[in-house]
Amino acid sequence: MTDYDVLRVFCGPGGGHGNALAVVRDGTRMPERDDRQAFAAKLGFSETVFVDDPERGIIDIYTPSARLPFAGHPCVGTAWLLDVPELVTPAGVVGTRLDGEFSWIEARPEWPEPRTLRRYGSVAEVDALEVPLPGEWIYAWAWQDEAAGRVRARAFPGRGDGIEEDEATGAAALQLTAQLGRALNITQGAGSQILTAPQPEGWVEVGGRVFLER
Repeated sequence: MTDYDVLRVFCGPGGGHGNALAVVRDGTRMPERDDRQAFAAKLGFSETVFVDDPERGIIDIYTPSARLPFAGHPCVGTAWLLDVPELVTPAGVVGTRLDGEFSWIEARPEWPEPRTLRRYGSVAEVDALEVPLPGEWIYAWAWQDEAAGRVRARAFPGRGDGIEEDEATGAAALQLTAQLGRALNITQGAGSQILTAPQPEGWVEVGGRVFLER
């Protein structure tokens, strides 16, 4: 079995919740994409990261069923683990920084795969949603406090790969921030927290707490 770390990314204020992430620090032990995909499927996390160069921050990201050019919670978690100034993904170079208890990345909203950002009228409506049928990547959200930028969200990847609901989704939060053009404080899933902020020239910062699970 290849060695890997397990992180929880976008944890709540008390350190609970967060989206689990596997990070294989020595990706050179498993260089083939097919092997990486099979390993990510075997682990079953929403994403697994293979680090190809820890000093330069070169990474490769997989869901249980697909390779991703970029993803939010894997970048936030890996940036915290490696403590490097940037990450290099197939989509582009991701800026990173640590600020107190938060790990931040800076990325572009066009890098992730498209999602359907579906607004609801109330938090109760979002909370009451059932998992939809596979086929469409849906980010369901509602204002919890619009003046304060507080959002309630749930994420349904719709890939049919065993991840019916994503506990915390940095890429979707990034795209919602770009669409709304303002900083957000998002509560997603059972209690994860995602912070975002628009940056100059269309970039967006996404941040959250990271804990090493094992």
